[in-house]
Amino acid sequence: MSTDDVIGVMLVDDHAIVRRGLRSYLETEPGIEVLDEAGDGEEALARVAALERAGRLPDVVLMDLQMDGLDGVETTRRLKDRWPVIDVVAVTSFVEEGRIRAVLEAGATGYLLKHADAADVVDAIRAAMAGQVRLDPAAAAALAASFRAPASTGVDSLTPRERDVVVLVAQGRTNREIGKELGVTERTARTHVSNILAKLGLASRTQAAMWAVREGLVDAQDAAP
Repeated sequence: MSTDDVIGVMLVDDHAIVRRGLRSYLETEPGIEVLDEAGDGEEALARVAALERAGRLPDVVLMDLQMDGLDGVETTRRLKDRWPVIDVVAVTSFVEEGRIRAVLEAGATGYLLKHADAADVVDAIRAAMAGQVRLDPAAAAALAASFRAPASTGVDSLTPRERDVVVLVAQGRTNREIGKELGVTERTARTHVSNILAKLGLASRTQAAMWAVREGLVDAQDAAP
C-alpha cells in the first residue's frame, strides 16, 4: 500500500490515556497511520507545522474540544484557516448545541462522543476522507432542533452546475458519488464543493446542506442526517 493510499491521522487530546487507546486501535486498522499526537491546541498547531515541513500533513485530525488554553474549537478554526485541506473530526464528552455549532462553523466535518465505539471513530475518519459528515445521533438531534445557518449569498449566486452539486451535498453524497452523478472526476467535484462553500460564506458541508434546505433546493426529509 502506497503512502497516497494511507490516511494520515493526528490525535489531539489532553488525556494521554485517551490518545494511547486511540493510537492502539487505529494502528490495527489497514490504511490508517497515526502520524503524531498532541496534548493541547498550541502543541497541535506546532506539530502540524512540523509535519508540513517534513512533507506529510495529516489528512484527518481527531480533535478534543475541552482542553486547557487553546480549546478544540479555536484550534480547529486556526488549523482550517492555515491548512484547509485537513479534515477535523471533533471527539468530546458533551452534547451541547452551541458547542456543536461552533466547531462545525470552525470547519469540522464530524462530531463524535467519547463513548463512541472505536469502529465509529474509524468510520468517521474514512467518511471525512470521502467528503462526508459524521455526527453522533445525539449531536445531530441537538443540531437539527436549533441550528440556524449563517446569513449567506442567495441561490442566484450559484451556477446551474453548482446548484446540482449543493443538492447532492445536501443528500449526503460523497465527492466520488457527485462526480459519477454529474459525469466529472472526483477532484472536479471536490473543487465545486470548495467553490460553493467559499461563494456562500459557509464553513462545512453540513452548513451547505442546511443552506440548501433553507433555500428550498432540498426538502428537509431528503437531506442527509
